[in-house]
Amino acid sequence: MKARTGTLIQRDVSLRPFNTFGVDASAALFARVQSLEDLQRVLTDRRVVAAPLLVLGSGSNVLFTQDFDGCVLKIEIPGLQRDDDGGRWLVQVGAGENWHTIVERLIDENAPGLENLALIPGSVGAAPIQNIGAYGVELAERFHSLQVWDLEAQALQTLTADDCRFGYRDSVFKRETELRLIVNVTLALPRQWVPVIGYADVESELRDRNIAQLRPRDVFDAVIAIRRRKLPDPAQVGNAGSFFKNPTIDNKLYETIKKDYPAFPSYPSADGLVKIPAAWLIEQCGWKGKTFDHIGVHKNQALVLVNYGGGEGKKIWQLALDIKASVEQKFNITLQPEVNVIG
Repeated sequence: MKARTGTLIQRDVSLRPFNTFGVDASAALFARVQSLEDLQRVLTDRRVVAAPLLVLGSGSNVLFTQDFDGCVLKIEIPGLQRDDDGGRWLVQVGAGENWHTIVERLIDENAPGLENLALIPGSVGAAPIQNIGAYGVELAERFHSLQVWDLEAQALQTLTADDCRFGYRDSVFKRETELRLIVNVTLALPRQWVPVIGYADVESELRDRNIAQLRPRDVFDAVIAIRRRKLPDPAQVGNAGSFFKNPTIDNKLYETIKKDYPAFPSYPSADGLVKIPAAWLIEQCGWKGKTFDHIGVHKNQALVLVNYGGGEGKKIWQLALDIKASVEQKFNITLQPEVNVIG
């Protein structure tokens, strides 16, 4: 992309259009970054050098509880390049590309493998930070490498999956103190497509569709249908999808809960632990469908906190804390937020 001329930095910019919760907040400084050259220019600007930085993709996993007194870098770096690596496709995608759009485009171009991750909101650059996952597939399983701009070294670096230290909705980017900005992500997609349809909702949806010969587009369409039934559209109701992670507990606590709730849902997890749906825990505490002024808990999915219009970020966060406290009191389980809370 040709380097842009003129100023890239704006002052006192409203962040309401740039977060899917739709909450009001402002950034002291704001820059739309569409290339590595843009990024380098912004980071060497005297107004930015000493300012706190916040990297923002599509704002689908962030909650602003106050104004940001620093520089927001809105990453909009485009691009897609596919190479044949024998038994797989290596697909390098710009960090600013829309995740769902890329998933569909690759299916159309006969490079499937991401269909279970359809309709997850956000940008490609945010996907490895969260290690996004849905319906039996995690990004880590389709990941090859990524490139970051290292602020301390002032250099472009390549990180492998081991470097990223992926975990459940987790990566090194959530824990490191130094700031490294993701520029692009390279995905590894198998040339020989194998559908992942073991998840109960996906199995049921595909069975209802009575498909004779399964194709990647069928799984893609099924996942979209399921997500649209369960989750509100951020364009219609402000939200950031699942607010909390699904917790894992040890077998002792699992057996204790099972005595009172014999049929409560659970799934085996790593290291002999048991994964519990956070939505079920929240619903058992009576939060599902509750509304408080302009905010609340979605009527169809207790894991989703919503802004019905005019809700304040700090009040949404207080609601999250109240939910967390009630689950801890009732089940002795501590919920952890998926959403990045700024404030």
